[in-house]
Amino acid sequence: MIQYIIRKLLYGLVVLFLVVVVIASIIYLAPVDPARLTFGQRSDTASLESKRQELGLDKPLYIQLGKYLKDLSPLAVIEDSPRSKEKYSYLKLIPIGDSYFVLKTPYLRESFQTGKSVGAILKASVPRTAILAFSAILLAIVIGIPLGVAAALRQNSMFDNTAVVTSVLGFSIPSYVSAMLLAVFFGYYLSAYTGLQVSGSVYGLDDLGDERYFWANLILPAIALGIRPVAIITQLTRSAMLDVLAQDYIRTAKAKGLKYRTIVFKHALRNAMNPVITAVSGWFAALLAGAFFVENVFQFNGLGQVTVNALLTYDIPVVLGSVLFTASVFILVNILVDLVYVVIDPRIRVE
Repeated sequence: MIQYIIRKLLYGLVVLFLVVVVIASIIYLAPVDPARLTFGQRSDTASLESKRQELGLDKPLYIQLGKYLKDLSPLAVIEDSPRSKEKYSYLKLIPIGDSYFVLKTPYLRESFQTGKSVGAILKASVPRTAILAFSAILLAIVIGIPLGVAAALRQNSMFDNTAVVTSVLGFSIPSYVSAMLLAVFFGYYLSAYTGLQVSGSVYGLDDLGDERYFWANLILPAIALGIRPVAIITQLTRSAMLDVLAQDYIRTAKAKGLKYRTIVFKHALRNAMNPVITAVSGWFAALLAGAFFVENVFQFNGLGQVTVNALLTYDIPVVLGSVLFTASVFILVNILVDLVYVVIDPRIRVE
């Protein structure tokens, strides 16, 4: 098992390396000048050139990529200087001339537009998105799995047909459309009755300037994000349950006189969970990586909104930091899902 996890982590590092190279190459080669976006269209040539040199944009692509990978790498050779101590947090391992081979924390650089650390920007925005993603996927699990099981147990009934049609409709509506409809009806027209707002983050300042959580602002974004996962989880649970209920061992369990509840929940549902877990993990990783459109509709100030704003201003370090976080989330979630498969399904073993 340990070797399996290590092998998966090494594969993940290769994927992260390829993500950095491909995405950074696309961004750096795009015909946009971050220095001009920082100063404005009327800035003089000397100021622009000075800013490009400061940001390292005057260097060839391979040099920029090499420096960025060095900043990200936990192992590197760096000069022990005040500038290095300002940029990195590191532990000296082996002296090499005037430099040291060190163990350091990854350095995501600073925002071109605000000058803030990208790590600090992600640290402030990711928890909001994490709370939103957990809420949306929990809503999808609590509604989708029971609904799918109930539909499978009542196949071809009115309840089953209604559940299928509703799930197809829910999956067909884009999340940003659901977000706008919910915001308009429940956050604007019916706000006097619901107490909900069109926009607002889950964490902010109250009228007295004190920091607090506004849990009411989580309701509409979570529902908007959760509608499509509810639909797909319902359909997958129903299909998987119908397939499992037709297996020979289910008929054998019925012939032995086992209780109906035991057959459904202990034997059928457990073996039907593989595709559902795959769907839940994929959706959760996508939501945690950034619910871009929904966060912008509700001005939620999470990772999605930060990434969109960075793309609009061509803030390269923030965009790359967001992409790296997104890729890391997908890799870790996939590893965890593979381990969960081993736990819940006795047919799967890690050799």
